[in-house]
Amino acid sequence: MRSILLTLLLAPPLAAQALSVPATVDTLANGLVVIVHEDHSAPIVTVNTWYHVGSGSEKTGRTGFAHLFEHLMFMGSEHAPYPQFDRLLEAAGANNNGSTTEDRTNYYESGPRSALALMLWLEADRMGWLLPTMDAEKVDAQRDIVKNERRQSYENQPYGKVADVMPPLLYPSGHPYSWPVIGSMADLSAASLDDVKDFFRTWYAPNNAAVVVAGDVTRAEVLELARTYFGAIPRGPAISYPTPSQPTLARDTLALLEDRVQLARLYYQFPTVRAWAADDAALQVAAQILTGSKTARLTKRLQYDDQSVTFVSARPDHKKLAGDFGIIAQAKPGVALPGIQRAIDEELQRLASEGPTAREMEQARNVIESRFLSRIQTVGGKADQLNGYFYEIGTPDGFDRDLSRLTAVTAADVRRVVARYLTGPRAIVSVVPEGKPELGAVRREVTP
Repeated sequence: MRSILLTLLLAPPLAAQALSVPATVDTLANGLVVIVHEDHSAPIVTVNTWYHVGSGSEKTGRTGFAHLFEHLMFMGSEHAPYPQFDRLLEAAGANNNGSTTEDRTNYYESGPRSALALMLWLEADRMGWLLPTMDAEKVDAQRDIVKNERRQSYENQPYGKVADVMPPLLYPSGHPYSWPVIGSMADLSAASLDDVKDFFRTWYAPNNAAVVVAGDVTRAEVLELARTYFGAIPRGPAISYPTPSQPTLARDTLALLEDRVQLARLYYQFPTVRAWAADDAALQVAAQILTGSKTARLTKRLQYDDQSVTFVSARPDHKKLAGDFGIIAQAKPGVALPGIQRAIDEELQRLASEGPTAREMEQARNVIESRFLSRIQTVGGKADQLNGYFYEIGTPDGFDRDLSRLTAVTAADVRRVVARYLTGPRAIVSVVPEGKPELGAVRREVTP
């Protein structure tokens, strides 16, 4: 036991060690990127496919297509008609799912090594042979499901309407992030079968996708299977990605929502920076210092000292085209939001003026390192992160670079970014119980 403890004490800190998840990158003739990470610790494998299209690739009046396709991709393809996709994977002991963000749509399958060929064949079939099976009946059925999802998650969910209201407060009209990922009900209703097919032809092409295969595999076998199953799929049209600038606010923007809720809730959203910008890492550390623990600045002040909120959270959302930083605080019964605003603003100003303590910085680094490593403990976690790094910075093995920039953040960096981004104009949404608008937040007049 003593020798184990001595080893731990003498071990260099994680920040001083190189963190590497080796992977190979190959590109097929049709433009499909194939990334392979070998991990032979267990006979399992994950296939993780990213299409470089999300709600941010849509256009005004044609929103919701990216999320709609997340559903349509499970509705059967030419050689695997519905519901064979799920049935075949389940029979092989594998599972699957997908998700959509502003920047990308991903699909994954995880299971035993023996299911590798099946996973790749199914992904290839819906990439190359989905359109022959797509008809108005399928589109209408999935459109109705997405509409119902929208009703449940946005329109009839307590506080759900914020997802509709906040984006246009923070981002100017026409900006790719000025509408919710799920799109608008009107746009979903107006989408024709031809519109949907055109979206697929443009974005769901091999030259706009990357497939990560991670686990008990070899590069040679993965490439052979990829060429066999994906090689005949033709390259799609050249893609033109939007390049909007990072928006700023000249003054607070404000919205008040009365809803069938018991407790008032405050939403702040500050414009900040896109992912991997110079201040991205420092803002992540700032979020940890503000609400990452029971002793964090806002948590201690609002939840324990003032006892004015049931919870408070801070989270940066740095996306590919732009970024923002959100703070959410839910008031206790009868508590008005302006008092909570004052407390949040005071703590932000104090952090901007004084900066964090050495203890706060050490705690933040430790938590960030721990969470960083927990995300890549599994083969599936590594596969998704490899795909994310490839899309964001052009190389799949960005692990050491990412962790190093987070652990290199100084107290002065935190102080600077809080002063620069979190003390100026912000978008504010109040959600209050019906008939109680007096509990709502107020606008603060601030010049940038």
